[in-house]
Amino acid sequence: MTNHEMMEIAMGQSAEDIGCCKKDFMSNRNVAFPLKLGKNARKYLKEPITCNFVSYGNNIVAASINETLDIVSEYIGKFEFYHCFETPNINWLNERLMEKGHKICFMAEYYLPDISRIPILSCAYKTRILKQGDFRELYMPEWSNALCKNRKHLDVLGVGAYDGNTLVGLAACSADCEDMWQIGVDVLPKYRRQGIASALTSTLAKEILSRNKVPFYCTAWSNIRSVRNAVKSGFIPAWVEMTAKPATIVDEMNL
Repeated sequence: MTNHEMMEIAMGQSAEDIGCCKKDFMSNRNVAFPLKLGKNARKYLKEPITCNFVSYGNNIVAASINETLDIVSEYIGKFEFYHCFETPNINWLNERLMEKGHKICFMAEYYLPDISRIPILSCAYKTRILKQGDFRELYMPEWSNALCKNRKHLDVLGVGAYDGNTLVGLAACSADCEDMWQIGVDVLPKYRRQGIASALTSTLAKEILSRNKVPFYCTAWSNIRSVRNAVKSGFIPAWVEMTAKPATIVDEMNL
């Protein structure tokens, strides 16, 4: 699978996630339209969603419920597309969304592997490929980035690092959509800064690709440790998203 093919698959999935056309992400102008969560959208995308802004670096493709579509359209016409993901501009958007009972909720950067840059990395510990059945006893807080106990059936593949019989690092992936599997990784605190995370992440990326699926990686832009792991493991930035939800939902998250 080539980098171009992976990008095409990712754009197609983003189109399914918000209800647009793949070609919209390659336009040189911003686009806004009514939000429609596709039947093959990523499994963890749950309504209600007020609006979602997606950029692959060319423009913004924004999808919104009818109630806030005018605000969203005005916003993406007001600023250069990449400035729409920055403060203080986001404050303009959030203030107007709040008047209608909505708030900015999530911001994230997504990564795809660069086929030519995925390294062969090793660490000081024995590693092992793990299948779904191996995860049964691992749904604990220390592995909450690698595994999701609310969607156990989607956790399909992993790579573990072991100090003797003790699991000290785990990268695992969730089959969040038909063609793309999302990687998460955890390392026990006293074993960090030893290259375990990148060894596991790069190995898992290769395992996913060997199954003809696209590995992807998500992080907050401010999570420098996670960003460094992505880059060291052969991943590069592919797209960004910003999502708003009803204010009641956002407020509950902050309790």
